[in-house]
Amino acid sequence: MLPRPPKAVIFDMDGLLIDSEIHYRNALMAAGAERGLSMTTSLYDGMLGQPWSGNAQLLRAHYGADFDAESFRPIWLSHFNRLMAQDLRLKPGVVELLDRLDRLELPRAIATSSAHHQVEHHLAGFDLIRRFDTVVAQGDYKRGKPEPDPYLVAADRLGIAATDCLALEDSHNGIRSASSAGMMAVMVPDLLAPTDEIVGLCAHVVQDLLECLAFFEGRHEARA
Repeated sequence: MLPRPPKAVIFDMDGLLIDSEIHYRNALMAAGAERGLSMTTSLYDGMLGQPWSGNAQLLRAHYGADFDAESFRPIWLSHFNRLMAQDLRLKPGVVELLDRLDRLELPRAIATSSAHHQVEHHLAGFDLIRRFDTVVAQGDYKRGKPEPDPYLVAADRLGIAATDCLALEDSHNGIRSASSAGMMAVMVPDLLAPTDEIVGLCAHVVQDLLECLAFFEGRHEARA
């Protein structure tokens, strides 16, 4: 179980709420092929959970300081948007976990490296945004993941101490962010398995969000 009962839950979005990371990776490969670049999945692995500024730095480090990352970005996003339009689905356990949090009246937030317009677009068809008390996205914090800022902003908006928040993440950079914020970090692996470093930062590693229901067993539901 967790070291203490969570008073709030903070969710990542990509790869945690929605099955989008595979589309980001496949879109990167397609964009690279379009530009005649040799892309590898290991390059994308380092990008997982980071904001665009960090990803741009990784691209320049890989292809050279003169690589035009800003002109490459719309090509990548074009392929990504096409893939998302063809296949966008929730990850297992999202609805069940939100239902449990509703019954317990526990506050919850999204802390993502994506932009607000992307959150609104990706979650609109599932009617999920209304189920979160706040959304923390690009522009809401100074430093993105793996720095703690997104999670600290989310905790502050919820009015809950960071140490009393459960953070759910699928990426290494996300776990680093949540852990450095002082939260109980739980990894729900998507494209990346946890390393020894990441396991050491986690309160738990679970297979999917359905397993997270166990963290709330024995909690009394709020009275109507």
